[in-house]
Amino acid sequence: MVTKQEEYWEKDNFVVVTDGTKPAMKWTIEELNKRGKNIHVVDLSGKPVQNALTDVSQVPKGIENAIIGITKTEPARIIEKLASMGITNFWVHWKTDTCDVEHLTGDPKLSIITGRCPMMYLGKGASMHGFHRFIARSMGKY
Repeated sequence: MVTKQEEYWEKDNFVVVTDGTKPAMKWTIEELNKRGKNIHVVDLSGKPVQNALTDVSQVPKGIENAIIGITKTEPARIIEKLASMGITNFWVHWKTDTCDVEHLTGDPKLSIITGRCPMMYLGKGASMHGFHRFIARSMGKY
């Protein structure tokens, strides 16, 4: 049986919002690129990576899925801005979700995954993410 977390990565277009504080966001971007996904990166750090957007208002229309891994800005405000642009599916990186994000999970128009690292689902083989995946599965938290 496929979990909603596994199903999330079958989608084709994503925006990844990062502020450089969560290394898994860089790895998530790399893995999605390897899989040939359409990705737009919004880098809210003081030193954005090359070709990144610097504000969520720059996200092009037609994107439906957002991965958010930020700690310097309230992620719920980013979700609200992106939702107003038509994005409905969100993945909020493990340990970056807040009370405000949890409040938004009650909105029936939004699908928000919290409490999970994207790389636990995207990572392959023997790696720290593979180990993380093994532990999560053995504890029933995958």
